Amino acid sequence: MHASKRFSESVCIQMKDAIKQAYGNEVFFAGKIDAEGIVVSVEVASRGSSDTVPVQFELARKCDVLIHNHPSGNLTPSNADLSVASHAAECAQGFYIVNNDVSSVYVVVEPIKPTILKKLDSEELCLYLSSGGPLAEQNDHYEERPSQLELLRQVCSSFNNNGIGVFEAGTGVGKSYAYLIPSIYWALLNKERVVISTGTINLQQQLAEKDIPSALKLIGKPVKYILMKGRQNYVCLRRLNDQISEPDLFEEEDEELTKIVEWSKVSKTGSRSELTFVPSDFLWRNICSESDACMGMRCKHHENCFVMKVRKDAADAQILVVNHHLLFSDIEARLEGAGFDDTAVLPPYKRIIFDEAHGIEAAATSFFSEDLTKFKILKQLRVLYRNRRNGAVAGHLFTLTALSIADDNSDEIIAAIEYIKDSLQQLDESSLALLDMQTTFRICSQTAHMFEGIKTKFEKLGNALSDFIGLVRELIDTISEDNRENQAVWETKTILRRLDFMAVLCRNFTVWDEHQDNVFFIEKLRINAPVSASGPRFYCRFVQSPLDISYKMNEGIFEPMNSVACASATLRIGNSFIFWLNRSGASLVEPERLKTALFSSPFPYNKNMLFAVPSDAPLPENNRFQSFVEDAVVNLILSACGRTLVLFTSYESL
Repeated sequence: MHASKRFSESVCIQMKDAIKQAYGNEVFFAGKIDAEGIVVSVEVASRGSSDTVPVQFELARKCDVLIHNHPSGNLTPSNADLSVASHAAECAQGFYIVNNDVSSVYVVVEPIKPTILKKLDSEELCLYLSSGGPLAEQNDHYEERPSQLELLRQVCSSFNNNGIGVFEAGTGVGKSYAYLIPSIYWALLNKERVVISTGTINLQQQLAEKDIPSALKLIGKPVKYILMKGRQNYVCLRRLNDQISEPDLFEEEDEELTKIVEWSKVSKTGSRSELTFVPSDFLWRNICSESDACMGMRCKHHENCFVMKVRKDAADAQILVVNHHLLFSDIEARLEGAGFDDTAVLPPYKRIIFDEAHGIEAAATSFFSEDLTKFKILKQLRVLYRNRRNGAVAGHLFTLTALSIADDNSDEIIAAIEYIKDSLQQLDESSLALLDMQTTFRICSQTAHMFEGIKTKFEKLGNALSDFIGLVRELIDTISEDNRENQAVWETKTILRRLDFMAVLCRNFTVWDEHQDNVFFIEKLRINAPVSASGPRFYCRFVQSPLDISYKMNEGIFEPMNSVACASATLRIGNSFIFWLNRSGASLVEPERLKTALFSSPFPYNKNMLFAVPSDAPLPENNRFQSFVEDAVVNLILSACGRTLVLFTSYESL
């Protein structure tokens, strides 16, 4: 084929000169094509010998077509060429071979022509929120908000220019409409999926149940949108049916379990939020969907699975409403090998809107942290072996023993469980003594000498967990292949994987100084039990958390996404975005892609608000603090003649 059908004239000249400068040897080029498939620009990636050239994959990933010359003039691809061409095809890239004069070209793999995106007309979209527009017509007292319109323009710019927008928009600006209208229009015009990520499920539901329907009503055009929650928000039919057969596990929650079973038969979503009551945490954790306990296609409830139904609905949705934690779960799966072009936890996407963006660093840090508590471990052990109130024993251990073709080693496993419980008790008691009146204790060079006694307790617990895991795996190995698909075997394997992670965490605590990119700390938490209840009032949570998630955030979000818009009422410190940009990883993107902007609140705070800090309040840990709050809140409400919203930091205080 003549090269003029594939290359612009200027590119032909550029490539010919580059080959000449390489003394006629092979040269590897990375090319960009236009909408017609013509290569309009190339960059020299590497140079080689007369019969071979190295592939510069870093540059190759960013181009549309890989090109190199054959000095012999024979353009037939070699085996090495075909190998590179195959890789290019998987990446939706083309692969060409040319002669040294760049007069002939052999097309090994056709490139994918770039999609021509339709840009948003920001002024046209502003009309929806302007005086005299559709929203104004719904309210006689409507007031146009200039800051809202400017935020909408900036979100449009992020879409149009494949940019990263970081926007602080004060209370009352109207962030939701300012990003929803551009997102909906972009999805309509370009058939590209947009993910909207929020900090909480409550805000997710507000968007899905109120804001998006209202925005669609304004626009007058349909868009399919779906609210997606983490799978632990959905009941798992397999686990629910398993628990029905073991009612002793939930003796205290028997009535709740019965109600959930009946509800699951008529529920359309299987979402916990649909329940008319709040089930106990212990019950829900044992019947909700969990990724590592999912049997996938092998599950007999797969066709009716609520999680699978949501994923099917999401496959053709143009707007996905998720929370930060679910988004990071998806990003982690993509970074670990799923890639950005196929379905992972979510269907593929290239556009993200972060609402409540101030919380994404904390959400990502929390997601990528590891932790353990005595209750977390005991919960797993209880499914394997537990004592009933009538003195009998139950659990998967006895099913495994019945399926085994070897001698019964359940006594040895039960002894190992008791040893784990004893190790947990020692670790918790020693840690609480170390904390004393403190609520947290960080392990570092200055506190290492105080941690030495706790370290031995971690070693003991880690070894106890490893020994127990080994014993149970030996038992599973004695079960025939025909019985390996038994529900008890499957659940036990899931439990062992979780305990394995906890054993690794124990070992990490003992060598904390070898993990300089992580912080290790102990946190004291209150046990949620009546004040009159006997036993300890506190327990410890042991946490390993990454110190810096900025590079992972850049690698998983800002770099691979075409556009990201981050909006929040609080992103700056003083007048600077630098701290948030550095911590979130946004500062690592190319400067020309990044834009920050401030949109002030339209509310006249100086006229309508009084900011006051009481000077006589006791500290929160003081026994008098709660009674002080109760008196102060009542007096403030009376002073304000009602009209008061009171925010609490805990349900207990509320």
